[in-house]
Amino acid sequence: MVSKLKSLGPGLLYAGAAIGVSHLVQSTKAGAQYGYILIIAIVLAHLFKYPFFVLGPRYAERAEESLVSGYAKIGKWAVVLLLILSLSTMFTVQAAVTLVTSGLIQNMGAPLHPALLSFGLLTVCLAILRIGKFSILDNLMKVIMIVLSISTLAAFLLSFGMERETIPAAKTVFKLTNKNDITFLLAFVGWMPAPLDLAIWHSIWTLSSGIKKSKGDFDFKVGFYGTAILGVCFLVLGANTMYGTRTVLAASSSGFAAQLINAFTSCLGGWSYGLISIAAFTTMFSTTLTCFDAMPRVMQHISQELNLGNVLKSSLLWQIILYLGTMLILTYAVNSMSQMVNFATIMSFITAPALALLSYQLVKQSPYELWSKGEKRLAVGGIVFLILFSIIYLLHFL
Repeated sequence: MVSKLKSLGPGLLYAGAAIGVSHLVQSTKAGAQYGYILIIAIVLAHLFKYPFFVLGPRYAERAEESLVSGYAKIGKWAVVLLLILSLSTMFTVQAAVTLVTSGLIQNMGAPLHPALLSFGLLTVCLAILRIGKFSILDNLMKVIMIVLSISTLAAFLLSFGMERETIPAAKTVFKLTNKNDITFLLAFVGWMPAPLDLAIWHSIWTLSSGIKKSKGDFDFKVGFYGTAILGVCFLVLGANTMYGTRTVLAASSSGFAAQLINAFTSCLGGWSYGLISIAAFTTMFSTTLTCFDAMPRVMQHISQELNLGNVLKSSLLWQIILYLGTMLILTYAVNSMSQMVNFATIMSFITAPALALLSYQLVKQSPYELWSKGEKRLAVGGIVFLILFSIIYLLHFL
């Protein structure tokens, strides 16, 4: 067991990418706004997305190629569809995670505009990936996940004994008939625990770290179940510290960062402010870094499968494109973290059914045994779940 834990790699990269906006921002907000009720959403999101997430490392291990190459076996049209879906989400995803990270830096005392901080963050990410490649990202994640997990579990446990004044009239009841509640739910589930694109990233990380037979599922499950537990912890922390107190959740990244840190320190004590600030920042920085690493890799693989030319097959080129596109978005949307996060997460949600259907088709025609009978049933349920809620969103807003 110890040797397995030491060898963890892509599973922790999965956790690093997943535990970010979905946990620090969306889960905390879910608890602060609605109490414990959306724990149900966390459970259902993990349950129905499980077959699609496990497919990433499992397919890479057995076929020794990425999911992008697997989709190419369905037909060229599948890779073209993946190209469209990736281009429609990659810039907003990177902008959202970078903006939240810059807010945490501001909260730690950096007297700079969020756009400048975002520029600096993306520059650092680019430098790390060009100099250290995969190894720095792989090793950094192990330290970050340990610090975050210990501090979050401690705050979660201590939050139950915390005294606070609540106002019964301020306790919002979640309603499926309420437009704002539906919007939040879709944004919440869209990135809980992560967008489905993460399965593709995971398959590429597995190849990059070297195929190790029979390790993939253990490695994945550590990351998957770990993110599920921490998602519940963040939601409960938000509920125990802010629900029913008429706390107005800040729309700016720095304002919400302050509220998040205060939620932790109110449970652990003032002494923990520095520790929690560093833990929250390193967590969000890991998400920013993993996204900046993964999405250009996916575009590189897509370019290779579509034979788009040697120039577009360069990961550096796609990193620069992502860098510039993200900064363009942040230049115009940097003052509204809430809107940026909602837009990015909802876009991920409404593109998820297409990715789920591609994965299901891949499993059907693959010569490898990729899903058990139970996982196939879950996958069908997941596709229905994703399509149903996408239709509900379209009926409400179009």
